[in-house]
Amino acid sequence: MEDAVTITFDGRSLSARRGESVAAALTAAGVTVFRSTRSGAERGIFCGMGVCQDCLVRIDGKPNQRACMVKIEASMRVERETDGGALEPRAALPPVTAADVTVLSLDVLIVGAGPGGLSAAIAARTCGANVVVLDERSTPGGQYYKQPVVDSVGLPPADSQAEAGRALIADVRAAGAAIESDTLAWGAFAPRTIVATGPNGTRRYEPKALVVATGAYERGWPVPGWTLPGVVTTGAAQTLWRTARRLPGRRVLIAGNGPLNLQLAAELIEGGADIVAVVEAARRPGPTLLGTALRMTLGAPDLVSNGLRYHFRRWRGGVPMLYGAVLARVERTDRGLLASVTTLADGVERQFAVDTVCLGYGFEPANEILRALDCAHDFDPVRGHLATRRNADGVTTMTGVFALGDCTGLGGARVAQAEGVIVGHAAARHAGFSASADRQAAEHAARAALRRQRVFQTALWRLFSSDMPTPLGRLTKPDTLICRCEEVTLGSIEAAFAAGAVSAGAVKQDTRAGMGRCQGRYCAPVLDALAARHGATGRDEFSGFAPRLPVKPVAIADLARLGRKS
Repeated sequence: MEDAVTITFDGRSLSARRGESVAAALTAAGVTVFRSTRSGAERGIFCGMGVCQDCLVRIDGKPNQRACMVKIEASMRVERETDGGALEPRAALPPVTAADVTVLSLDVLIVGAGPGGLSAAIAARTCGANVVVLDERSTPGGQYYKQPVVDSVGLPPADSQAEAGRALIADVRAAGAAIESDTLAWGAFAPRTIVATGPNGTRRYEPKALVVATGAYERGWPVPGWTLPGVVTTGAAQTLWRTARRLPGRRVLIAGNGPLNLQLAAELIEGGADIVAVVEAARRPGPTLLGTALRMTLGAPDLVSNGLRYHFRRWRGGVPMLYGAVLARVERTDRGLLASVTTLADGVERQFAVDTVCLGYGFEPANEILRALDCAHDFDPVRGHLATRRNADGVTTMTGVFALGDCTGLGGARVAQAEGVIVGHAAARHAGFSASADRQAAEHAARAALRRQRVFQTALWRLFSSDMPTPLGRLTKPDTLICRCEEVTLGSIEAAFAAGAVSAGAVKQDTRAGMGRCQGRYCAPVLDALAARHGATGRDEFSGFAPRLPVKPVAIADLARLGRKS
């Protein structure tokens, strides 16, 4: 029987499951509006992974808590957050100096407990290094190996993907690496100092070798209505289902580009959702892609098998797959959301009445820590993002700083996990340890697996290649929000460029775009592209916004605990 807990939301009693997030419990109860903005606009869950900061609520009087990150362990009072609302009185902070901050010296520090970070922890630990893994979430596994967090009795069991993650997590703990969960790494200082806040307070970590494995987050799709409650990322919907067995809504449209959207459709169909369509920007695969399919099968036959199974579930569930089309806009009606989809070839529109719209239009590397440490990056024009400059062992341009996985440039979970073995060994060597013969054999196998997975990834993205435009054309209107935090419209941004702004940074100063809680994670790539359109120099690591600290929002009390460096 489920471990039920009663919580309240704005005075209304709701039943929740112990261990699930506040966002999951509210969504299950039909609550989509979590807070209101400065303008009075309503917002709810969007990214589901603590990046967008849109699901803020008050919990037991404490303001600005991310509903997607706070787990329910006991009864709590949850209230809708209001921008500019009064804060409860707090006692004055006592004087704090650097001496009050715990400094931990260790061999290898890993930031991120996804497939790559966990794999690196095992590799470094088996070489003899002292290893600590910092993870912002309460349960390790990252976005790929999302772990169930509720009592599974009476619920669909975990699948093979989650079970593989559970085994990997168990291997990390058996190897003796320490995983510090619910720990936010918000400060990065050269050469490789990390400051993080968690259950044990604020700490400064001084490792001999630092491994950054912070993954990626989903890109925004700034079309009219993309900030409405009920519009969420594909990853957020999958997190609700895979961790808490909660549906994001009953009637769902999934739109984007890539295989994750198809996987989500299969999972939600199995959970009982009514998926009205899967909208895929890529063209329908034809005979010319048979060679691509063969290369994918040779590189990762099990993943190809999974993809076919997802398609079969979609087909069996009667869900149409609309190829060569994108989401054009979302409107709110008296009965929910009205999503408009347009085909890329001829502009024909179809409309769907739904509860929820899931957006999955690609990813941005979470490279904030690497950029704060001055690790060099190069712009990847194909993927449209920065790629970390590193060698075959994951060594960046900063001594003792290693990087792996999607935070360096997108490659998927299998690539990250193979890189983890290689980087973990390299980090341990930098810290003064050597690998035994069997560990060297494991590294050799990892390099072979990495080559296969890169072949698979190259073929996969050829299969999903599209003529998908950015929304900054026929899809986006002058009053469309580009910066969802500061509510800055495309029209305001274009006016700033027309008035003489020559860079994304200049627009930021003129309009406040990028100054909100998400710190530009969703609007910065769009502003950078607009700057290039208006004649700025080519996109590189010096265009867009400069890295800044803290890399994620942190309480003033936590900043005070850092004190001054002597």
